[in-house]
Amino acid sequence: MNLSLGSIVKALGGELHGEHDLIVEGLAPLDSATDSDLSFLSDVRYQNQLATSRAACVVVSPQTLDAALTRGACIVSDQPYLYFARLTQLWKRGMEQPAGPLRHPSAVIDAEAFVDPSAKIGPLCVIERGARIGAETELKSRVTVSQGCVIGKRCLLHPGVVVGADGFGFAPNAEAWEKIEQLGAVRIGDDVEIGANTCIDRGALQDTVIEDGVKLDNLIQIGHNVRVGKHTAMAGCVGVAGSATIGAHCTLGGSAMVLGHLVLADGVNISAATLVTRSIRKAGHYSGIFPIDENSVWEKNAASLKQLHRLRDRIRTLENKLKV
Repeated sequence: MNLSLGSIVKALGGELHGEHDLIVEGLAPLDSATDSDLSFLSDVRYQNQLATSRAACVVVSPQTLDAALTRGACIVSDQPYLYFARLTQLWKRGMEQPAGPLRHPSAVIDAEAFVDPSAKIGPLCVIERGARIGAETELKSRVTVSQGCVIGKRCLLHPGVVVGADGFGFAPNAEAWEKIEQLGAVRIGDDVEIGANTCIDRGALQDTVIEDGVKLDNLIQIGHNVRVGKHTAMAGCVGVAGSATIGAHCTLGGSAMVLGHLVLADGVNISAATLVTRSIRKAGHYSGIFPIDENSVWEKNAASLKQLHRLRDRIRTLENKLKV
């Protein structure tokens, strides 16, 4: 696909410094772009790559305009990363093949399910009785939407997503387990994207809820009765245990874990691999990662941590003696 810089700016806005009829043939990172590619710089930490980049044009912020002009054409935007995101959307639209049937013949759709006529259902999908799929939503291959679950408008579910499997509920019975039937469903809002092989469990009594604009990466587990607030984003392999409530505009880094029944306020950012063991009532950035080290050193540090409570008690005893 080929686009002129002039046509890009006409479609997306921005301030062009360079020739309007200059053609770009692809999108690429700064360090690997060729003289026919368009790239972007959104983080000043990578400004050293700008001078040596071979890119035909670079999307930059006003703060890096002078540096960009010393090397060639550029497009100025207040939000270069957002501009580049919209550029990828423009590029994809130009690459799309003619649309096939909205419902693949191998999809299994229950007669009592509702699928909006504009929704696209991919190969080998299963939509069970009472499920509802909203307008312009797309289900890629092998997506399962279980009984009674609802998916809103303009959602995108990638291959292998399971919506509405039973939550993990069992009551102890002597030396065995008794199943707690999961009687709720899953309700997903509008403009939600769910990555490949992510599982969202149905609620035990009330519904599991994913609000509008939520973005979930691949291989995420959302337990029963969880509620995820609007426009929250979670990276791959996050796990959220049952009945936790995640606020709006939160982010959870890859492999972060949230224990059950906890509450995260709006605007909470959790670092990758953090284990959240208590509710967080105030917006901010939280981390709980034990630093990596050589195994022998790590074991000594871990052993020392086990002694901290005893050291605390000894310090308190000494403090009390000093007060006397």
